[in-house]
Amino acid sequence: MMRSVFFQCRHTFGAVALACILAVGSAHGAEQDDLDVALGLSGMLRAARTVIAANQSRINDPTIGDKELTGEAVLAEALRNFTEATGIKPNEIDSKSRFGRLLQAQMAAVRTVMDENQRTINRSGVGFKGFVPAVFGRLVNEEFLRLAGTEARVKVTAPPRFVRNRKARPDGWELAAIEERLMSPQWEKGAIYSAEAVDRDRKAFRVLVPEYYSEGCLACHGTPKGEKDITGYPKEGGKLGDLGGVISITLYR
Repeated sequence: MMRSVFFQCRHTFGAVALACILAVGSAHGAEQDDLDVALGLSGMLRAARTVIAANQSRINDPTIGDKELTGEAVLAEALRNFTEATGIKPNEIDSKSRFGRLLQAQMAAVRTVMDENQRTINRSGVGFKGFVPAVFGRLVNEEFLRLAGTEARVKVTAPPRFVRNRKARPDGWELAAIEERLMSPQWEKGAIYSAEAVDRDRKAFRVLVPEYYSEGCLACHGTPKGEKDITGYPKEGGKLGDLGGVISITLYR
């Protein structure tokens, strides 16, 4: 069983600095184990996504060919971020445990996504590549689903007005939880939400980890509303501290 090491700290969305993981103190036994696994997967996704955010200027530099951002290089940096944020060393987790298996699948997904996108990342003479943290995260989650979808799913969704990709739209359970819980004035900012629920006709333990807009996010998601950002999408008019995204983790029973 993985020890519970999650702790309270700030949450950001799309920032270069890796946001830490916020735990709740009400879970016990098997539920706590599931919560640890879910938050671990959320933490690893953030750790890897942070590497892409930190290297955006390099990725988009038209004068550099090989960016040296291979799957192994990005994963190595992600693991350092993850251990620094959580105190967990992934290579010390039992690979036969549920968390060990899922974490290995997630790490493999990071490597695969980076290696399959080398041509885009290393294309010289081109500035903006479109390989932003949100795209990277979606691709990692899709590859993770292919590798481990019978056991778990990881998805990044958001309040509907902030969703740009139809694949990221919240399902019914996520939407209700976002609107009735995470966006409620009474909800403690940064607190996660977890519950037993049904997903695709299967019993599951579901966790939502909120992420909030930082200054860095507003260049694309802020004001003036409707103005095109660097990706070509109209800005949503988001404000600093708005709930801009939610990492949704589903662990099947």
